[in-house]
Amino acid sequence: MLTKFETKSARVKGLSFHPKRPWVLASLHNGVIQLWDYRMCTLIDKFDEHDGPVRGIDFHKQQPLFVSGGDDYKIKVWNYKLRRCLFTLLGHLDYIRTTFFHHEYPWILSASDDQTIRIWNWQSRTCVCVLTGHNHYVMCAQFHPSEDLVVSASLDQTVRVWDISGLRKKNLSPGAVETDVRGITGVDLFGASDAVVKHVLEGHDRGVNWAAFHPTMPLIVSGADDRQVKIWRMNESKAWELDTCRGHYNNVSCAVFHPRQELILSNSEDKSIRVWDMSKRTGVQTFRRDHDRFWVLGAHPNLNLFAAGHDSGMIVFKLERERPAYAVHGNMLYYVKDRFLRQLDFNSSKDTAVMQLRRSSGLTAVWVARNRFAVLDRMHSVPSCEEIFYAGTGSLLLRDADGVTLFDVQQKRSLATVKIAKVKYVVWSSDTSHVALLAKHAIMICNRKLESLCNIHENIRVKSGAWDESGVFIYTTSNHIKYALTSG
Repeated sequence: MLTKFETKSARVKGLSFHPKRPWVLASLHNGVIQLWDYRMCTLIDKFDEHDGPVRGIDFHKQQPLFVSGGDDYKIKVWNYKLRRCLFTLLGHLDYIRTTFFHHEYPWILSASDDQTIRIWNWQSRTCVCVLTGHNHYVMCAQFHPSEDLVVSASLDQTVRVWDISGLRKKNLSPGAVETDVRGITGVDLFGASDAVVKHVLEGHDRGVNWAAFHPTMPLIVSGADDRQVKIWRMNESKAWELDTCRGHYNNVSCAVFHPRQELILSNSEDKSIRVWDMSKRTGVQTFRRDHDRFWVLGAHPNLNLFAAGHDSGMIVFKLERERPAYAVHGNMLYYVKDRFLRQLDFNSSKDTAVMQLRRSSGLTAVWVARNRFAVLDRMHSVPSCEEIFYAGTGSLLLRDADGVTLFDVQQKRSLATVKIAKVKYVVWSSDTSHVALLAKHAIMICNRKLESLCNIHENIRVKSGAWDESGVFIYTTSNHIKYALTSG
């Protein structure tokens, strides 16, 4: 797991990524809504009008709007450009757990402890439908990404799928007139309903905290207080339980499908995030925090980014590194893709596979002579060494928790050590007279003997670097290209 950004705040109960900008909304237990830029690691704005915890939060996909729902029974629609609340929707009689915009229609979906789910038209600012049937708190309700369906999860131990095609036909057909004969119960005079229960999914032994549709397949994932994550399949006539992922040892608070891979992510009050293989139904990865229970998960609609809210803030993370292993030599770029070493000729733009790679048990391999290379094995047999880097013929740079050591391979002894935490990349100048050590927020430039010449601190993440011919170090952060002189 690669943590890209972390915040310290009150407990985070709701999260939403902006579809285009590098923004994430966090709704907090203390009533504040925060708008963060996760690339710049800065708080852009905060909105503080709810009385008590805010659990529901969602960005609109096209408009400069977001919607929030809180323990004050209020749904608020905000314009982030105008930096204010536009209006408040009233009607729920208890805490509001989730609020979501429809991807296409001018609708908001809300789930509440008053045991109802409501659909609101945010243009006419009215409630257009009330979905009743759950007999305990409704913890979550979401629209289907492409069909006229809603999924809901409740502490009554069920997940329900609702057909809302009647509502669309009545509210969005040309010339449709809102009649006040039927009130807002969702049932008209002749008993035809705007929203009907299509499937009731029973299988959890305790209250269900979350349910979500798969983005493209007819699947649902749910997480519950029985510590289980369940996968369900549905067709037109019925829905059934496919499988259960077991491993959490406390209430599962949230579970989502990976937008593009065969994976499920879940988090729990057991202070962990787990990643499950959908086809094997087995745990692939587990990430733990020492003191924080997790409450909510969000997946970015089109980037490989996720966010998780916990007791003392939130984290934005990736599951794996996306930058391939690569090296530049002359006008050739060598890089690894799909278990092949490939070469790209910068002059002709010709891209060819050079050889197939065999998997080895080593973590890192570095040349130390013309026909010898050093391998860092999984046992980390070099004392306290976490990573090895190239340092010219007969030498290695060894990284441990505190710094980097220049190691003579022939004599098997350390020649010099420099203190810098968690170096990620090492960039040597072409004549190996200088080396730049790149950490998350720091750069240290040293000479050949590993004597520190200058230190640079960056507030945002350092990404990469290269030496130019005149001995100037050029480097990139998340949003700048900068240069540094060896004198500092």
